[in-house]
Amino acid sequence: MSAPSPGLPTDPAVHRPSPASEPVPPVGDGFLPGADRTTLPAPGDLALPVSGRRVLTRADGRFARVGELPADTGWVPVGTLDGVPVWAAEVADPAEPAEPAATDEPAGRWCSWRSLAAELPERFATAAGRALAVVTWRRTHRWCGACRAELADVPGETARRCPDCDLYVPMRLSAAVLVAITRRGPAGGPDELLLVRHAYGPTELWALVAGFVETGETLEAAVHREVGEEVGLAVDRVAYFGSQPWAMSGPGTLLTGFTATAADPSAEPVVDGRELVEARWFPLDALPAELPPAYSISRWLVDAAVSAGRR
Repeated sequence: MSAPSPGLPTDPAVHRPSPASEPVPPVGDGFLPGADRTTLPAPGDLALPVSGRRVLTRADGRFARVGELPADTGWVPVGTLDGVPVWAAEVADPAEPAEPAATDEPAGRWCSWRSLAAELPERFATAAGRALAVVTWRRTHRWCGACRAELADVPGETARRCPDCDLYVPMRLSAAVLVAITRRGPAGGPDELLLVRHAYGPTELWALVAGFVETGETLEAAVHREVGEEVGLAVDRVAYFGSQPWAMSGPGTLLTGFTATAADPSAEPVVDGRELVEARWFPLDALPAELPPAYSISRWLVDAAVSAGRR
């Protein structure tokens, strides 16, 4: 996998965008998810207040510290960032963002995950994405779906259990696949990449074929099914590329990227006009400018296809 993994600054509360070519950090560095409630938040721990789909940071882009927010904030653990505990909390009124207690500190600002991911190193964006996911899941999974009792937290897990009927409710993953499909270029020209435009979302972008995995389906089977359903093509040489948590698609969404080649290099894509409005083959040396953002696995797949085409 050749995905970008920007370096972590010395101060975990500071972000500085880094080159996408930096190596993946060793295990134990960066952001590690967790749900340890055996310790209480410390004033120097990192704090991520959440309201709806937005996260509160300082005005200068730093993550706030627990000690800078009101003492009665209901913090829940989301993990550690380079060894520093990270806590999240649901905040009711984003119209009045909390300000740090110290008078020489700037006021906070509310940001969508998309804007955070565009400016933060990957591991900071992942921490913010997990904070959004955990807070959203807790808000939408308060009551037992079987007997309607109020659920209780399971110690050490991002999960809840019903005290009456013992129903276990973990925060489940929703896996989705996306695939970079290439084919040999005509008349010895450069190889080509299949790109599509959706009928919803960021419709101006040229993206990759993608879709959620069905229950009882492998990731590879989902690739074949989604490609067949969305563009009417068959693919060969399906290979796993990498994965990325994706906060914009809701709590627990995990994107899994694949590469593949067209089984029939002469076949042309066919779209139904409902989910996709357009699908085209583009030479790898003449891709459109309207590509997915640099922080997304979609773009990593596109860039990897371009690099492979140059070899």
